[in-house]
Amino acid sequence: MPTLGTLPTRNPELELTFFSQCSSTARAVEVTGVLSVTPETLLEEGVPSTLPDGFVVLIADTVPFRLRGRITTVLEVLLRRMNRDGGAGLIVSAAPGSRQPYPQSLVDLADRLGIPLLVTAAPVEQWQGVHEAIQEFRVACAERRAAQLASLVQELPARLADHRAMQRIADWLARALDVQVMVSEPDRVLVASPATAAEELAQAIIRQSVDGNAPDARSGPHTRLISLGPSSAADTVLAVARRTPFDDADLRLLRQAAKLLGLVDQARREYRAASDAVRDARGAAVELLLDGEVSKARRVMRNLAPGLLDPETARVFVVETSPSRRDAAVRRCEAVTAGRAVVVADARRHDRILVIHPVRADETDDKVAVELTRLVSVLGAEASLGGSGVYSMSLLGRALHEATTAQRFAVHQPDSVALSVRDTDLVSLLPAHDAQVWARRLLSPLMQIDTQWELLRETLPTALAYPYTVAARRLDLHRNTVTRRVARAAELLNKDFAALTDRITVGLALEIVTQRELPEPPDGCLEGGEPTLRGLLDGPQIRAWAEVLLRPACADRRDLLTTATAWLTFDAHLEATARELGLSEATVRSHVRALEGHLSRDLSSLSGMRDLLFALNLMSGTPQLPDSSRELCAAA
Repeated sequence: MPTLGTLPTRNPELELTFFSQCSSTARAVEVTGVLSVTPETLLEEGVPSTLPDGFVVLIADTVPFRLRGRITTVLEVLLRRMNRDGGAGLIVSAAPGSRQPYPQSLVDLADRLGIPLLVTAAPVEQWQGVHEAIQEFRVACAERRAAQLASLVQELPARLADHRAMQRIADWLARALDVQVMVSEPDRVLVASPATAAEELAQAIIRQSVDGNAPDARSGPHTRLISLGPSSAADTVLAVARRTPFDDADLRLLRQAAKLLGLVDQARREYRAASDAVRDARGAAVELLLDGEVSKARRVMRNLAPGLLDPETARVFVVETSPSRRDAAVRRCEAVTAGRAVVVADARRHDRILVIHPVRADETDDKVAVELTRLVSVLGAEASLGGSGVYSMSLLGRALHEATTAQRFAVHQPDSVALSVRDTDLVSLLPAHDAQVWARRLLSPLMQIDTQWELLRETLPTALAYPYTVAARRLDLHRNTVTRRVARAAELLNKDFAALTDRITVGLALEIVTQRELPEPPDGCLEGGEPTLRGLLDGPQIRAWAEVLLRPACADRRDLLTTATAWLTFDAHLEATARELGLSEATVRSHVRALEGHLSRDLSSLSGMRDLLFALNLMSGTPQLPDSSRELCAAA
């Protein structure tokens, strides 16, 4: 847009100069048109009642200024009306070399009113078409401005809290005005366009801080700093710079973009504050749940997620990822759980996320677990997921312990997921190849003759798990047949099947060989010696399994694990166990039943007793496990 300062340079033929020294502010006044009048018109018709805003008034003759009296009075009225209506300046035609085209009284009045005075030495004919040219230029600027504003409107985000909105507007501003753009807070850069703009514009921000320049001021030759807040003390600042100066149209567009950026920044701050409040409330609710304060937690979450914590049971999941990616992982967990769970960043660990999934009585699907499992696979190798079983809401502290242990166990799994270690099959945790070698070496005396092996592999698993009478009925065999086959197997294996540990050992070997579809390992000695049962159980994932399995029993006020150790040592005989512990048989029986509830195992089955035996041995060293190395060497 033309200004008083650019009008002489853009139109040198007008021979236009400022009559007196003029401030930079006056030179920047926009010129919207030219109103040409003659002295005779002013004298006869007087000063127009209104003058167009931003027009310069051109007096096309200098003769009247040699006179005194009425014309001077008319021009004083003209100056006052120009001041009222926003006139840009007064121009008079004067002969080249004219020393005093303006009377001194007019000069003094113009100074007081702030109306610039200019002089043109060009003939009146040179001014023809200047007004029209200004109007055409203004139309072109308006059209360009409208196109820019329409383009800016296209950058409006659907949601003001859209975290990409500020970057898109900065990119648009950089393209529209050919500038470098940076939006920053005192301690960080929010967005920059292009990416290198932050380095160059940082100097402008530093100068502002050192010199105390207020925002919205020039801090460099062609640099602008604009506060995005409602006050000059606002923290967020828009900085722009380019090689050429900014004109008024550029600055107006810049201010409009800054307003939009300010709205986005305000929405970002308010959204962050609201998110922080919600996050803190969720964190408080989770802490209350873990402390067993279920009613208080429900009150905290009542307005945030009505009805979410109403169920009486829940599962806990633990997601571990790198600290640098945890915030993003929290948002993704919230997205995939879709309001079905409470998701919080663990306040105790910078790399862990807690997910509490309330489980309704009629809920049959497991969408939360499935979605979290899928998410962990997407997050990559550094992520892992552990889950608990279903617990009462008042026992979520225990559920967290289980989920945490499961997560440690999950690190050793191919998919980095362990949704419940308590429900994990022990045999699936054993090293597959070594387990096959151990089992086949142990059972090799039975496998020498095919017909013998076929009979024994059908009989032994049931016969070792049940009394012979029950086993015979299940196998549809005579009791004596079962007894004879078991005795033959014990003889070949050099085992005493009256001993619980021998029954468990052979039963485990039979399960590995007969129920696991794995190829038979190659014959020959293994490096480092033959696998042993103790070696098979010596792994971090199995220790984690044992810890989780026994934890509920450890929390019981009764000394259930001491009873369990004695009971297994005496081959599950109640009378001997009671005598050893000085308890009644009824007490021992009630302890065993309590253990079944805590472990979710049937302790009348061989597999249930096996899991209890191995878990106790791993955690406390007792009962002792059989050392099968002697039998293995003999078999070899």
